[in-house]
Amino acid sequence: MSALVAGDRALIVGCGDIGLRIAERLRLHEVTVIGAVRRTEAAAVLAQRGIEPWLVDLDAPAASPPLCDAVYWCAPPPADGETDSRLRGLLPRLPPLRQGLLYISTSAVYGDCQGRWIDEAEPLKPGTARGRRRLDAELALRAWSARTGTRSLVLRVPGIYGPGRLPAERLRRGDPVLHESESPYTNRVHADDLADACLLALERGEAGAAYNVGDGAPTSMSDYLLRCARLLGLPEPGRIALAEAPAHFSPMLRSFLEESKRLKVERLRALGWTPRYPNLDAGLPSCL
Repeated sequence: MSALVAGDRALIVGCGDIGLRIAERLRLHEVTVIGAVRRTEAAAVLAQRGIEPWLVDLDAPAASPPLCDAVYWCAPPPADGETDSRLRGLLPRLPPLRQGLLYISTSAVYGDCQGRWIDEAEPLKPGTARGRRRLDAELALRAWSARTGTRSLVLRVPGIYGPGRLPAERLRRGDPVLHESESPYTNRVHADDLADACLLALERGEAGAAYNVGDGAPTSMSDYLLRCARLLGLPEPGRIALAEAPAHFSPMLRSFLEESKRLKVERLRALGWTPRYPNLDAGLPSCL
């Protein structure tokens, strides 16, 4: 495949932080960018940035998507259930796509891997509804591609950090963290590196393939939070044992603590992707 060029049209579904970063890169190549958003306030922001807004409620889309050459799907599934009804509802209505569709999934589709290094051949066994919704989206996308002959790719993304995305509120509240010995491995990618990966994958990736995304330098969740506290000049949070977690953490946060894995990203690197922030030491200072 070739890169999108001047005059091409790209639709970004869920044009929030990552979508805006993708849009900025596309517009440098004079690609017309359409951003799908739900709120009129968000549409106004897109218009100010030279992005054509498409106001749509993905839970009840009333209009067909605009004509485009490529789609970057950044929108999350619904917050409940075990399917991605948003993706399933809009896929059949998409116009023919010359370049294809890139879907941002999550590494939660692998479930708990007990801290092992894993690649894209790891069986998909999500242990949470959050992960099962994303797996449902991947399966729906695969079936749609087979039915229509449209090229699609998946990025399996871990925790995203970047300017405006640090856990400052949690740290200011003084929420505790697990002792390092009990804290699971977590993987991260800087928001700018993820945007770069999205463009590169759709340009060079293999149809139907999934690619892990990450800086390749996983650490523990506690390590990340302690680093953020130091960066922000906030007191370091206290440490607790894993057995104490139910009394301090929400069910959503506990679901992250129940999964530990280290992502191999060689498949994405083989496309020519090199993160500008290869670890937290390089990436965190850029977030201030």
